[in-house]
Amino acid sequence: MPPKTKVKIKRAVKDRRPKRKPCSFCTDRAIAVSYRDTGRLKKYVSERGKIVPRRISGNCAKHQRMLTVAVKRARLIAFLPFGAE
Repeated sequence: MPPKTKVKIKRAVKDRRPKRKPCSFCTDRAIAVSYRDTGRLKKYVSERGKIVPRRISGNCAKHQRMLTVAVKRARLIAFLPFGAE
């Protein structure tokens, strides 16, 4: 009788989760979320003018809420456009 070989069982693809990105606002503690900082806010707004979701941007929940308020304020004051340019 031949010796038994071990068969590797592949895990389902859904079990593999990539490592979460660190929150850029938490890593740079000195930076505050401000509606006046349009350069930083543009990084979190898509080409269509939508706010990028937390799972894609990598922000923590606290800073994502602050970012959302800052983007909305910047839009009202016309620092950022509401839609696509």
